Amino acid sequence: MSSPMKDKDFDLVSTLYHALQGAELSQQYRRDAESSGDQACQEFFGKIAGQYEEMASHAKSIIKDRL
Repeated sequence: MSSPMKDKDFDLVSTLYHALQGAELSQQYRRDAESSGDQACQEFFGKIAGQYEEMASHAKSIIKDRL
């Protein structure tokens, strides 16, 4: 049985999902670092969350163009 969704489209949706999940987790880790007063980890996780958010935004843009 074949799926109506092409592999590349599934891959885009999957990448979007995982990028959003990564952004959410990184924000939680940033808050954890903030609550423990660890500035270096707070900055690191904030930066990582931003990168995940950029990936998610880019994936959404590509998906939107294909709808």
